[in-house]
Amino acid sequence: MSIRVDAAGALVTQGGHSLMPGVEALTNRAIEALTGTQKSAADAIREELGAGANIETILTRIRLLQQALGRAQVQGLDSEGYKALGAEVCKKIGEVVGAKLPKERNAYTELVSWVSGTMRAHAVEIFTTNYDLLFEEAFERSRSSYFDGFTGGHAPFFDPVSVASDDLPPRWSRLWKLHGSLGWALEGESVVRGRGRDAAQLVYPDHLKYELTQKQPYSALFERLRQFLLTPDSLLLTTGFSFRDAHICAVLDEALAMNANASVMAFQYMPLASEEPACKLAYDRPNLSVYAADGAVIGGVKGSWRLGDPPKNWEEIRATFWGLRAPKEPAGFLLGDFAMFTRFCALAQATDLSNQSASLAIVEAGIDGVGGAAANAEGQQQ
Repeated sequence: MSIRVDAAGALVTQGGHSLMPGVEALTNRAIEALTGTQKSAADAIREELGAGANIETILTRIRLLQQALGRAQVQGLDSEGYKALGAEVCKKIGEVVGAKLPKERNAYTELVSWVSGTMRAHAVEIFTTNYDLLFEEAFERSRSSYFDGFTGGHAPFFDPVSVASDDLPPRWSRLWKLHGSLGWALEGESVVRGRGRDAAQLVYPDHLKYELTQKQPYSALFERLRQFLLTPDSLLLTTGFSFRDAHICAVLDEALAMNANASVMAFQYMPLASEEPACKLAYDRPNLSVYAADGAVIGGVKGSWRLGDPPKNWEEIRATFWGLRAPKEPAGFLLGDFAMFTRFCALAQATDLSNQSASLAIVEAGIDGVGGAAANAEGQQQ
């Protein structure tokens, strides 16, 4: 959503539209693309669910009707009709998230530049719930090696042993698609990759999501997330994650409780009051910190940001993560915006910030303590 493109898919700095829609826009586009009786049934479900209806609640209701109806009909559809409706909605979701990465340098290419631009003792692992192929395009555009759990040439198959063993060279980044991906297809008893954007063996957002994640390849991918967090001194940075996925939060909660030496830094776009799911987990697990636009939860303590006097030469550094997100908005913490977070990473090794745009430059360090912007809890927490 942080990447803006024009009608031709070219990157723009102002105007345009989001490369990928948010939940509300995704709901509108998936439902409006339906026709006939399917459209009428989906509209009726949406109206019945009220103002809080979204693609997840609508799909949940569709699947419940599919299981319950048999030959009886509701809104002109029986059990098989709602099964077809659910499949059609999922197809529309796949079409919406099938957008291609802009040709210009963008947030994804900058993040991949940072990931692959340094010799590392341990590989960087990317866990994503998104279905799109944007990370894959960015890695391949930069000719950077990555492993996504599949192996083979003609019909690459998912290999849980390689996922679990983690014995590839550190220069190979890991890309784990926790909810599946475009291009995945079920052939026989195996999930294979490389079947084009129309193939989508996804964990779609509905009430079956938890059940589906207990099956391969999803069980191996979730176990990989658990093992990563159980590794001593591991650090997980989250961006664009709402913490509303109960099955993912359960993994985070359990692993952080078991491994006090692991840390999670959650960079959230919205004000702290709108990030309650993330804050709730941070209150229970002090090794998870939430950094929101107007405040933070650090060590289980909630507070608002308070600007202090920066150390010497920190004015440019602070401008890389603190400032105006939009002309009419108050200044705040910027790294909850995915594009600014990736620019921060991409320029992490810059030694001269004076030539960089104030809102986009970055430097190594500066996140913990954020250069004079500190969390103020009852005037004490710094």
